Amino acid sequence: MNMGFERDHFYRDVLLQYASRTKIIKDCIMGALANLLELDEDYFINRTTTRARALARLGYYPPCPRPDLVSGFKPHYDGGALSILFVEENVGGLQVLRNGKWYNILAKPYTLLINIAECIESPPHRVLTNAEKERTSVAIFYGVDVETVVEPAPGLLDEKRLARFKKIKAEDYYGTVFGHFRQGKRLINTLII
Repeated sequence: MNMGFERDHFYRDVLLQYASRTKIIKDCIMGALANLLELDEDYFINRTTTRARALARLGYYPPCPRPDLVSGFKPHYDGGALSILFVEENVGGLQVLRNGKWYNILAKPYTLLINIAECIESPPHRVLTNAEKERTSVAIFYGVDVETVVEPAPGLLDEKRLARFKKIKAEDYYGTVFGHFRQGKRLINTLII
């Protein structure tokens, strides 16, 4: 019997089960966000259906004797609509940039950390290494349907609140977002009106 085959199927099944459960959380968050913005509750959910891209990233950051010299993951913006990160242990290292200053994200062990992604104006964030502890992470990135036009929600615009960004088809967004990511740039900045 091929143990590698069985192990691979076990991990695939666990990841699929995890992704299906985080999708429920994603839909709840998207519905709540729409409600807060006084939009139709399904506004964001309809743009992040099962046709939308979803990616899983498993991260491992070993202990690093010189965390002042080695970044775990460079400053970046998550592409798509929403990211869900599983925080395994109290190692820390995730930071968010606000007003030019990096802040530590304090999350309890064995919780989910929700990040609004670039299609809804993600904050820049990074991962630092730790001198003494390893860090593992499981992130699920939920995108928008490729046929969707990414644009400011019409219900949020009026004569006093004009659109600040151009519309872009999600297919075109995904065709260019990773190139911007590799360069440390933000695609949304190319869409400013």
